[in-house]
Amino acid sequence: MTFNIITLGCKVNQYESQLMSEMLKNNGFTLSEDKNKADITIINTCTVTAVTDAKNRKVLHKTRRNNPDGIIVLTGCMPQAFPDRVSDFDGCDIVLGNKRRSDLINCINEFLTHRNQIIKIEPHDNKNAEYENISVHNFDGHTRAFVKIEDGCNRFCSYCIIPYSRGRVRSKSPEVLRSEIKELAEKGYREIVLVGINLSAYGQGEDFDLADAVDIVCEFNDIKRVRLGSFEPEMMYDSLIKRFAKQEKFCPQFHLSLQSGCNATLKRMRRQYDTNEYMKIVNDLRSHFENASITTDVMVGFAGETDEEFNESLDFVKKVGFSKTHVFPYSRRKGTFADEMDNHLPKHIKDKRSKIMIDATDKLRRQFLDSQVGRIEDVLVERLRHNKYYEGYTMNYTPVHIYSDKELTGEIVKVKIINAEDDFCTGELI
Repeated sequence: MTFNIITLGCKVNQYESQLMSEMLKNNGFTLSEDKNKADITIINTCTVTAVTDAKNRKVLHKTRRNNPDGIIVLTGCMPQAFPDRVSDFDGCDIVLGNKRRSDLINCINEFLTHRNQIIKIEPHDNKNAEYENISVHNFDGHTRAFVKIEDGCNRFCSYCIIPYSRGRVRSKSPEVLRSEIKELAEKGYREIVLVGINLSAYGQGEDFDLADAVDIVCEFNDIKRVRLGSFEPEMMYDSLIKRFAKQEKFCPQFHLSLQSGCNATLKRMRRQYDTNEYMKIVNDLRSHFENASITTDVMVGFAGETDEEFNESLDFVKKVGFSKTHVFPYSRRKGTFADEMDNHLPKHIKDKRSKIMIDATDKLRRQFLDSQVGRIEDVLVERLRHNKYYEGYTMNYTPVHIYSDKELTGEIVKVKIINAEDDFCTGELI
């Protein structure tokens, strides 16, 4: 039987989709050559906003139209966070929460026998949370490998449903991580991206931390780079930054989640830092890493956000000078504290503020790319785009397009950056 996996959301979901792909292949299933049709389609959902839930449902309905007789498996964060929303499961044959992913093969076999809908969603045991010490052995179609080392979040920001869908913080053991990296290094991966739901909480309550994870990756000669996924700013201690800076393989790209540049808004969001603390971390990173790239997420239109608060956030974003920013409007989530707040803003105001913030951050993006022109950088080439133009990334994650007559995919090449476009640079091989 053939299968497809549709992955929505973060790099943690991509890692877990790779894990399910390996489970299926190891049990005799074959990846479909047609991306739209298969005997089995797994939809690995995200539920970070109400918008993503709508996208989940849209993908589900489209998948059922394309595969009227196929088996559809719904898994990931949406069913885990909202197990009682039965209407979201219409059209699904198997529904698995995040804790029941290991039951995938047994559920498929059971459904093939009885043809009755199967729903398995088990609540997280937050008092005795243990990390599911899973590992992947490959990362299909990628030159970089994402490696999940942490799951869960203890922070309960007022707008966020993720602690309910992912449970509490738990971490992959250093021993399991070392074994996984060893195998990925032997497979030829040159860069490892460490990811987690709250990555900076890695090792919380244990005798290891995120710097230990970076050190483990750097032990392997065949691995040339280690990069961090998104992390929370308040746990980026000076001691961690100094240890990162000692590793030549460490990539100076930091996706430091901001959400708002206004202290009053941050307080309503229940974020655990203010703008002064955030700016200190940014300055510390830039002082330890030459040509560091600081990227972020910014939410506009949070409940009660005034014009003055929005402008304060806008001014702070400009002050930091992010190299890239993901801007999105606040979306109400049932089950969160913020959903019960007063003064929710109408869509037209959120849309207007989104546009203003995006216009400002696009200018910052172009300024950052302009600053890279003239630099000589090592670029890990990821793919052929078109007409002998390859795309790759520098250590600080600047996208660079390179012309070459020879195959470059998967290679690290030295490039002089000669021009900046709207969202990438062009370079020439040295």
